[in-house]
Amino acid sequence: MSNTKPVSEGTVIMADSQYAGRGQQQNRWHSEPGKNLTFSLLLRPVFLPVTQQFDLTRAVSLGIVNALRPYLGPELKVKWPNDIYYKNAKLGGILIENLLQGAQIKNAIIGIGLNINQEIFPAEAGNPVSMKQILHRDYDLKIILSEICKNIETGYLNLKAGRFETVRKSYLERLYLLNEDKIFKAGGRLLSGKIVDVRTHGPLVLATADGLSEFNQKEIEFLTK
Repeated sequence: MSNTKPVSEGTVIMADSQYAGRGQQQNRWHSEPGKNLTFSLLLRPVFLPVTQQFDLTRAVSLGIVNALRPYLGPELKVKWPNDIYYKNAKLGGILIENLLQGAQIKNAIIGIGLNINQEIFPAEAGNPVSMKQILHRDYDLKIILSEICKNIETGYLNLKAGRFETVRKSYLERLYLLNEDKIFKAGGRLLSGKIVDVRTHGPLVLATADGLSEFNQKEIEFLTK
């Protein structure tokens, strides 16, 4: 018999560096060793129906934003569905992999990458920004990690207690470009509209001249840089 104990819920696994880490739409993640936070968190949200998987994305995104807003202020937002933005630059991202068992989420492995103390990024990294670039000082990664985990736990416990509307409302309030007239790309064409909502199961709702339109991940591209 194996003496290996199952990994307990809430376990955090740190990565010292991550190169070409997986992200949404094959975006590459570049991180200098010891400069940033790259870690995974194990949760077991068996109480959450599969149809409400996006509520976990909401709770984790909120946990990060709420932990870092005391440092960075209200310009820190969640870019739908799960990137962390400061103004128009990317501070970090989240990738959640759910292991399903029937209509339940058995395990959720949440990978989080955040730019903290890195100052120089490769040209192909897109539009990154770090806390040090914004605030011009170094930060203790363990303290930041602790504050993020504490805030994620708050959101997670809200879900566990059935306070879904609280989490959904807070996520929407912190959404990047909410109610702003912008140009997007969808179906190979440019689209003028503004983000007005996110449906329970995750689609983005855009108000356009033709009415409301819903978009799933990879169906719409943000053109604002």
